[in-house]
Amino acid sequence: MTGRVLLLGLGAQGKAALHDLVTADASTHVTVADAEPGLAAYAARYPAARVTARPLDANDHAGVAALMRDADVVVEALPGPFALPMGRLAVDAGVHLVSSMYYRDPQERDPARAAATERAIADLGRAAAAREITILTEFGLDPGLDLILGARALAELDEVHEFHAYGAGIPAPGARDNPLHYKFSWSPIGVMRSYNRPARVITGGVAVDIEPRTLFEPRRVHQLDVPALGAPLECYPNGDAVHYAELFGLGGTVREMARYTGRLAGHCAFWDVMVKCGFLDTEPVLAGGAPVVPMEFVAALLASQPRFQYAEDEADMTFVRVDVRGRRAGAGVRVIHDLVDVRDFTTGFTSMQRTVGFTLALGARLILDGALGARGLLTPLDVPYDLVYPALARHGIRVTRQALPWG
Repeated sequence: MTGRVLLLGLGAQGKAALHDLVTADASTHVTVADAEPGLAAYAARYPAARVTARPLDANDHAGVAALMRDADVVVEALPGPFALPMGRLAVDAGVHLVSSMYYRDPQERDPARAAATERAIADLGRAAAAREITILTEFGLDPGLDLILGARALAELDEVHEFHAYGAGIPAPGARDNPLHYKFSWSPIGVMRSYNRPARVITGGVAVDIEPRTLFEPRRVHQLDVPALGAPLECYPNGDAVHYAELFGLGGTVREMARYTGRLAGHCAFWDVMVKCGFLDTEPVLAGGAPVVPMEFVAALLASQPRFQYAEDEADMTFVRVDVRGRRAGAGVRVIHDLVDVRDFTTGFTSMQRTVGFTLALGARLILDGALGARGLLTPLDVPYDLVYPALARHGIRVTRQALPWG
C-alpha cells in the first residue's frame, strides 16, 4: 500500500488507526489533523517523514477540504455529528473516505429532518459514484465487523428464519470494580446517546418500534452466557434491525431479527431508572440559573471519575456475536460466529481501540490497494469477509464458528 492518508481526529480510535497505518506499510504517509493541544507531541512518537501533525478544528470546513485535496484517502475518526459533513467534503474534494460512523442519526425523531438526511445521503451516494469515489461508512466494530460476520453466516443458509446480532464493550475480569460494572472505552457522550435512542426489531415477521424509555425494561432484556467473557451479559435492543434486514435482503422473509448491546449484571436496571427520571433528556433545564443538558451533565459527571476509566493495568473486552438460524439442504441449522478480544498490553491499546481503530485503518488500506472495486456510498456488506478477518488476525483479533442443529 502506497499513499497519502489524512486522519481526521486523534481520539482513542484515531490513535489506534494511526499506529496501524504507520506500522503496516513503510510507504504510507499520514497527516493527522486535530484541535487537541497534545497533537504535535503525540505525532512525534512516529518518524517525521511518516507522520505530519496539522492543528485544525473540524468545524473549519475550508481548512479540512484543503487537507483532503492533498490526500489519497481520508480516515474520519471524529465524533458522530461530523460524519456526514466530512463525507460531503470528501466527495467535493474528490477523495476516498472511510468512517466508523452512521450517516443516519439513530436518535432523530423528527420525520422531516430524518427525510432530509435520507435525501442528503442519497445525493452523496450518487455524487460519489459519479466521481468514482469510495465512501465506506459504518466500518468499525458495531456497526462494521458484526455486519461482515452476518453476511458470512447468511451465506451458509438456504433459508433464514432468525437473525440475532450482539455487540459489547465491557471491563475484563479484574476491572469490574465500580457500581455500574462498566468503564468507558469510547466517548462518554456517545455512550449516553446510544442509551437514549429508539430501536427496531422484527418479531413474528412484524416490525416493532421500541421507544428509548423502554429499552432497559426487564421485558426487553435477556441474558446471554458466553464463558469467555467471565460473566453473563444483559442484552437490550440497539439499533434498527429492520434497516439491516433490508440491506441483507431478508425483508419480508425473516421472522425474528434484532441487534443487541450487552452489559454486565445490574447495568440495565440502573439505566432504566435513570432514563425514566429524565437524566438522559436532551432539553436543557435550569440549574442555579444556568441551562444544563441532563445527558451532557451525566456524561461529564461519570467521565470525571477515575473509577469509570480504565487504569493502565486494566483490560477491556469487546464481543460480537452473530447467531443465524434457518435451513440448509432441508435441515434446520444454527450458525454462530463469535469475536472476543481483550486489551493488548504490549501496545497499550484497548480492545475497543483495536477493533474500531485497526478496522478503520484496514478500510483505508483496502481502498488504497484497489481491493474494493465498487464506488459510491458503501457499507461493510460491500466488503468481503476474506479481505477483513485474515488481516485483523495478525493483531490477534479472531473469530470462532459453531454450526448446530436447530428446530
